[in-house]
Amino acid sequence: MGKQHKGSCLCGTVEYELSGEFQSFFLCHCSRCQKDTGSAHAANLFAQSSRLTWTQGGSSVKTFQYPNSRHAKSFCQNCGSALPTVAENIKCIVVPAGSLDSQVPILPTAKIFVGSCANWSKDLVNVPGYEKLPG
Repeated sequence: MGKQHKGSCLCGTVEYELSGEFQSFFLCHCSRCQKDTGSAHAANLFAQSSRLTWTQGGSSVKTFQYPNSRHAKSFCQNCGSALPTVAENIKCIVVPAGSLDSQVPILPTAKIFVGSCANWSKDLVNVPGYEKLPG
């Protein structure tokens, strides 16, 4: 079935394996993704014809489905970390890139819903970078 990918939540309660390949990797700037990540965008990998297995803590996974939309988010009920969602409505598994413990195998495909981009994240090229918290 292809490559094995492993991931987990921040507290370690939930662990998963995904068998299959990722077809796309979208950085979504829609307002719903900004809300549910608390950041400028979500970074989600999309896997069709793949199999998701909760190897630990599957009962701690909760899924929120935004009413009357295709927007859903799965997360650990203990620490709130984003976790994969089986999206029946688009026939794929949506995997938050940051939840992977194995290396993300592809580069982002595209930025989507850029019309909703947070105004503070539009031009970050001149923002200084640090190896750790400055101070």
